[in-house]
Amino acid sequence: MSQGKRVVLASRPVGEPKASDFRIEEYAVPAPGPGEVLLRTIWLSLDPYMRGRMSEGPSYAQPVPVNGVMEGGTVSEVAASNNPAFTKGDIVLSRAGWQTHAISNGQGLAKVDPKIAPISTAVGVLGMPGMTAYTGLLDIGKPQPGETVVVAAASGAVGSAVGQIAKIKGARAIGIAGGKDKCAYVKNELGFDDCLDHRDPDLAAKLKAACPKGIDVYFENVGGKVFEAVFPLLNAFARIPVCGLISEYNNFGETNPKWAGALMRAVLVKRLTIRGFIVSDFAARHGDFLRDMSGWFREGKLKHREFITEGLDSAPGAFMGLLKGANFGKQLVRVGPDRA
Repeated sequence: MSQGKRVVLASRPVGEPKASDFRIEEYAVPAPGPGEVLLRTIWLSLDPYMRGRMSEGPSYAQPVPVNGVMEGGTVSEVAASNNPAFTKGDIVLSRAGWQTHAISNGQGLAKVDPKIAPISTAVGVLGMPGMTAYTGLLDIGKPQPGETVVVAAASGAVGSAVGQIAKIKGARAIGIAGGKDKCAYVKNELGFDDCLDHRDPDLAAKLKAACPKGIDVYFENVGGKVFEAVFPLLNAFARIPVCGLISEYNNFGETNPKWAGALMRAVLVKRLTIRGFIVSDFAARHGDFLRDMSGWFREGKLKHREFITEGLDSAPGAFMGLLKGANFGKQLVRVGPDRA
């Protein structure tokens, strides 16, 4: 029997995750039982939310148990099937996690059509990150033609899609990203109206200059100093979809009460809408998302970039880098070849 490989949570991190918080194990690849399929992982998606799953505090989902396989979305090939709904060789979207092989009873699997787009996009621009951008911006942000939309982490999987959708809807898109190269990509290749470096000590002043009419929609996925620069520029009735706070993920349990009074006053006086969301809240919109996003993708209106590391062994280091902004585009791990 062939050997598989998996990455498990060895210990709960305190602050930034470190290499010793992960452990790579080998295991015998199991055979599928009645009604089951054996999945072979091709692509593993790495996403910031995984940092929350490593901690034990209350959240919208159960944490990964210590010694449990790290959680994650995957694109997999059906390597063997005892389930009539799936045939050997089918490509499926799954949640196999950080491992080379997994058993599934078929529930929650979705077939991926390789003819529509490269299969890696099923965990990227045409997958969970893309749907996060689509539903958060359109259902909560509701950008109108001529309004100004600001998005942080603008070169990442979610942020890059947010700005491009905003442009499609006739809004101005201002990105914030980390470094000159990322900002140039966001502005010149993705077509944002401008992009500012969050490391720039003059970020607040430059953001004000880039948003002369203020900010109508701020798509929040970073928090921290970026939000501090955005906050004074929010217009009356501005909408703030909150899908993540990557700058805070290593500071669980800490609060910043000095901000509470100013924030709540602005919520009242400016009549702000601040709404946190999880992409699964909008499951009913999946059909609309696939129709619109795949259409824009085929028309060349929606561009994407992937940041790929090779082999499952690279996943812990790639994930730690992701939390520090080391990736440029959607962070993926190529776990195995497209076809066995």
